Parts: sequence; C-alpha cells; structure tokens
Amino acid sequence: MKTKSNKALVGSGIITAIAASLCCITPVLALIAGTSGIASSFSWMEPFRPYLMGFTILVLGFAWYQKLKPRTLEEIECACEKDEKPSFWQSKKFLGIITVFAALMLAFPYYSPVFYPKNKHEVITVNTADIQTIKLDIEGMTCDACDSHVAYAAQEVDGVIEAKADHKTGTAEVKFDKSKTSAETIIQSIDKTSYKVVGEN
Repeated sequence: MKTKSNKALVGSGIITAIAASLCCITPVLALIAGTSGIASSFSWMEPFRPYLMGFTILVLGFAWYQKLKPRTLEEIECACEKDEKPSFWQSKKFLGIITVFAALMLAFPYYSPVFYPKNKHEVITVNTADIQTIKLDIEGMTCDACDSHVAYAAQEVDGVIEAKADHKTGTAEVKFDKSKTSAETIIQSIDKTSYKVVGEN
C-alpha cells in the first residue's frame, strides 16, 4: 500500500509540475515544432500556476517525508516484512530525479528565453528617417517565454531592427525600417502565433 501511495504521490508531482509550466512550455514547443499558432494555447492556466506550484512542492515534500521517515517499532518487528532492496522506481535516486525534473519544470519560465535564437536578419538602413518604432498592445502573454515568442515572431519579418515584448505591461515595442516592411506585416506575423495584437500606439 505504501509503495502504491508513493507512486501516486510521485506521479501527481510530475503532472502538477508540468501543468504549472505548461503555459510557458507551449510557446517553446511551438517554436521547435514550427507550429507557432498554438503558442498561447495554455495561457489560460497562468492564474492557477501558484497553486499548482504549491501543490507540486507539497506532494514531493510529502513523498520525501514518506521515504526518509524512520520505521516504527511495529514495522521493524513485523516478521512478514522482508528487508528487500527496493526497485529503482521506489528508490531515493528515482525520487531525486523526479524532484530535479519538477524543479526544472517549475523554473522553466525563467530560463525559457535561451531557446529562442537571436534575430537572424541583417538590416542595413541608409536613411535614418526610414526608422520607425511602434508600440503594440498584445493579448495572451503571461510569462518570459511569451515575451520571447512575440519578439521572435516580430524579428522574423525582414526589415525589423529590434523587437521587445513585456507580458507585465502586455506590450511589445518594435523598431523597423519602413522602407522594407510595414506595421501591418509585423502585426500579421505576431497574430499568427495566436497572441493577438489588440492595439497600436
């Protein structure tokens, strides 16, 4: 029974850790898969992230407590219990691996920008009068991964010099050469990610 409850705890810990960061993992998976249209699919989960993180920590903490607590006198004296070496799946090593995996999942929003390549376009502007900056209001961004995905989508457009997005303010700022592209083209590129441009300043 104890083994089954530990397996259930470990399984719950993995699921909640992944769920807690799903809204931030999806944009990176969308980039890797080349299907940017699904990038904001799980952004609705962001408000539940603190609860899922707390539940993950609680569940894994309890699993460690179950694993490390000393056996009672009754358990030691029980003749029916055999002191067999637990399988790998029931070992502290496996629980350690799961704990590290859960920690990586929970911290994912903070290191997700490393998965996005830098702007690969070389922009040469002859006339500085052609440089224009637009500020866009964007719906659906919830973390650093969203920021990186929106900035990456804007930078994919030829003529974009620089793009920055911020989920805290729900905005993106894009500097571009208007002789090579337009605000409309940049907006279309961002809209394809499923993050929506809802205003332009």
